[in-house]
Amino acid sequence: MMSCFRLPAVLPLSVLMLAVFVLAGCIRDKPSESEASSPTAPQLEKEGQKADPGETFRVKFETSKGNFIVEAYSGWAPLGAARFKELVESGFYDGCRFFRIVPGFIVQWGINGDPEVQKKWYDNKIRDDDVLTENFRGTLSFAKSGPNTRTTQLFINYGNNSASLDPQGFAPFAKVIEGMDVVDAINAEYGERPDQGRIQTQGNAYLNKEFPNLDYIIKATILEPGAEKENATEKKEASESKSSESPESSKSPESPKSGQSNQSKSDSSREVKSNGEKDAASEEKAEKKPEKKKESPKPETIEEIK
Repeated sequence: MMSCFRLPAVLPLSVLMLAVFVLAGCIRDKPSESEASSPTAPQLEKEGQKADPGETFRVKFETSKGNFIVEAYSGWAPLGAARFKELVESGFYDGCRFFRIVPGFIVQWGINGDPEVQKKWYDNKIRDDDVLTENFRGTLSFAKSGPNTRTTQLFINYGNNSASLDPQGFAPFAKVIEGMDVVDAINAEYGERPDQGRIQTQGNAYLNKEFPNLDYIIKATILEPGAEKENATEKKEASESKSSESPESSKSPESPKSGQSNQSKSDSSREVKSNGEKDAASEEKAEKKPEKKKESPKPETIEEIK
């Protein structure tokens, strides 16, 4: 009689245990909510330069140190790219100083030299873009003081700053495609000493007085499609024309370049040569050289950079 009562009790218990094991196996096969919403996969797809570039445009920066060209991508940061284009088209960056240079980290600019112009943009903020591309060397991002505070200030990354800047929400919208050596050579003697508050209120008058050797932007221009190729062709043709000078110049015991340099420095060096025609041609070249320097004089006052 006792065995008859134990048998029914054992069977339900084994069935119950089997059901628990089956249920546990099903739960393990189904990912948890945290696993299902993990951002790991999307981040891997977006790291580096893998973001869709979208519409692009190029901007040439003529600076006191030389020229460089950047290419902007609406697919990287649409709001940032649009604001950048708006500022360039308005001439906002013309005359701006590179006021913050931290070697190995960034070079920063974007406060207009005229305080009255700067006031118009001071509170003209844009919302943040998602960070779809890393802050690697040569990329441009807008500076900001917190969420949704981007206005006019930009920086170029000197190194790969993705580990520190990406998590803070700095979204690259462009990169330097030509002239990174010029960007690297921007004068860094003042470091981070210029006070941004005084630049906002006093403009280039303050910077010219306190930090006269700052490099600056002469002009920023949006390039028409194919314009950079035309410039490259012109440079190539100019180089080829120089290399195919008349045979008479090659007969001189001095190289053409050194001869021209000596002629432009003093009258005594021109007297060494006996060919008067060569002297006259050299003098014409020497007279043209100062004109090239006058094309981009360093502004002394705010009025001259308007």
